[in-house]
Amino acid sequence: MKAGRKISKLTKVPIFKNNILLELYHKFLKKGIIKENRALARLLTVRKIRSLSGVAIITLATKPFPCPGKCLYCPSQKEMPKSYLNNEPAIMRAMRNEFDPFRQVQERIETLERNGHNADKLEIIVIGGTWSFLPKSYQTWFIKRIFEACNYKRSVTLKEAHDKNEKTQHRIIGLTIETRPDYIDEKEIIRLRKLGVTRVELGVQSLYNDILNLNKRGHLIERTTKATKLLKDAGFKICYHMMPNLPGSNFKRDIQMFKDLFNNENFKPDMLKVYPCVVLAEAPLYKLYLQKKYAPYTTKQLIKLLKEVLMSVPYYCRVQRVIRDIPEQSIAAGSKVSNLKQYVEEELKKDNLVPKDIRTREIKDNYNPKEKLFLFKDTYKASDGDEIFLSFENKDRTKLYSMLRLRIPSQSLNKKKFFIKTLENSALIREVHTYGQMVPIDKKQIAPQHMGLGKKLLIEAEKIAKEKYHLNKISVISGIGVREYYKKSGYKLENTYMVKHL
Repeated sequence: MKAGRKISKLTKVPIFKNNILLELYHKFLKKGIIKENRALARLLTVRKIRSLSGVAIITLATKPFPCPGKCLYCPSQKEMPKSYLNNEPAIMRAMRNEFDPFRQVQERIETLERNGHNADKLEIIVIGGTWSFLPKSYQTWFIKRIFEACNYKRSVTLKEAHDKNEKTQHRIIGLTIETRPDYIDEKEIIRLRKLGVTRVELGVQSLYNDILNLNKRGHLIERTTKATKLLKDAGFKICYHMMPNLPGSNFKRDIQMFKDLFNNENFKPDMLKVYPCVVLAEAPLYKLYLQKKYAPYTTKQLIKLLKEVLMSVPYYCRVQRVIRDIPEQSIAAGSKVSNLKQYVEEELKKDNLVPKDIRTREIKDNYNPKEKLFLFKDTYKASDGDEIFLSFENKDRTKLYSMLRLRIPSQSLNKKKFFIKTLENSALIREVHTYGQMVPIDKKQIAPQHMGLGKKLLIEAEKIAKEKYHLNKISVISGIGVREYYKKSGYKLENTYMVKHL
């Protein structure tokens, strides 16, 4: 692009944008005018990072519904989903498509492909208030429309839409919803599995009851503990939303909260979103701010805090986001730096500190086929179960190629009955993920996703389940679009899980 701009300046001829050039490349390739040139295609790809984690992510918003919460920090804007503003990018896309999930998905697929990204393997994230509080009929309709958009076919039932997605071009490898801990129970978990959900993002915000009460959260930390255990024992991946700088907290307490997050066996999330509290005119907190009863951290304080936070995250956790995608003009008080994480990383670099969370270590496009890989095994206790984090990495663990989350839940450790009969006396695989540039389905090329690392991790997990824990069954909470992958390794569909009898 830099060279193109120089030429454009010299010749006075306007430069074509990369996505236009890429579109022409694919047209000429299809017509046989040119030969395939992967290096050129990669060069023209817009925002390469969007598919360097092995999947393409699509975020969708539900239409506005009431929310059971009355949280001090949460904005309420007319005709918007609770806690979201009409100038946030994902909400603007949803509004443009009248909150129709079908249209939102298709627009994002078209945009991804136009910008040079493959959209064969999709991770869908549904945002918009508390999912579990939405009408059940709307939930089913919304999810069905998502699958229909990926299948390019209508379906009579949600199950039919699921079945079609197993072999379609755009496969949903993961489905995420956002909800509150106090809305998770056995009945809700069974419903989430029927919808095809594989990951749950919990609005935890704080680990301290006095802060939860002061901020009118509406539940105590005991509900988070219970929800975390139920979800993990059912195989779900869990992402916590944490909010430092809440009224009633302070710098020292926030630092301690993130230490507790990974030291206390009741928590230990797989993923983390850190959303420092900011003051929005649409939130009740705004009045307290005007009355000088609340003051947010400065950007300098936040950078210092986030340095500590990132360095406290263990190998098995992925930091999904640091700071909400709220436009500067909507923030009445608090940090308005949208790329705050970049500043934090620069400060860490100055101090020769390198975080060890998953996102920092992902291979991305730094792939060397000759690099020797090592199998690592991190075992830790969490929510009354054993967690085994298996990974293929380079020797010093700075490059993560592939990983697997194996859980031996309490019901299997103690040979007890479980509300999901399929999972009784079973080991659980909660996630298998190979990083690096996404490779299209059924297309062979030199890349981490075609090294067979996922299958090697499956074999290792099966071996641990059988030899160490003496379990004869292993169950996977598989995304609908990944079922075919597990079938090739001897797994069969049982009650929404892919199961193998060892």
